[in-house]
Amino acid sequence: MSRRRRIFRPAASPRRWRSALVALAGVLMVAGLSGLGVPTDLMGSAPRDQDWSALAAEVRVVDGDTLRLGDRTLRLAAIDAPERGQACTDAAGRWFDCGAAAAEALSRLVNGRSVVCRVRGRDRFGRGLGSCNAGGVELNAGLVASGWALAYAEDAEMTVLEAQARQAGRGLWAGGFTRPEEWRRRN
Repeated sequence: MSRRRRIFRPAASPRRWRSALVALAGVLMVAGLSGLGVPTDLMGSAPRDQDWSALAAEVRVVDGDTLRLGDRTLRLAAIDAPERGQACTDAAGRWFDCGAAAAEALSRLVNGRSVVCRVRGRDRFGRGLGSCNAGGVELNAGLVASGWALAYAEDAEMTVLEAQARQAGRGLWAGGFTRPEEWRRRN
């Protein structure tokens, strides 16, 4: 008599699991309706506002409005800085890379210090979006006040800083430039 040796077991019948899944769904529904400790947003339950920080050695300036904090990327909220390679003119009419100049201005504000950021959501590329501080210097406001970033119209405090920089002829306002969003559309 030859014995047949089974190496593999057949997969569990989907019918076996169907009743267990229906029961689990029922329990979750009842718990949700009765308010018994089930989080309201199971798939996105991370807090909306988060604090991110990085030691000075972990901070990298990507461009005029973007930082790398260790393995995280953060875009400074409520501002728009020129892109690297974007050409602008200085007061004498000479061309220069104002995106690189904006990144250099952000680097001077960071000045080799640790950075602490309040993140309030994400941008369309998945980067954290927030306001940052380095050694008591508010980076978002500092860039706008120095004239190397433009303020979003929705932020009243930043638009006041932009108007002051424009009036004083600081940064981008010293010469001529194309608004960063217009430059990105063309290129």
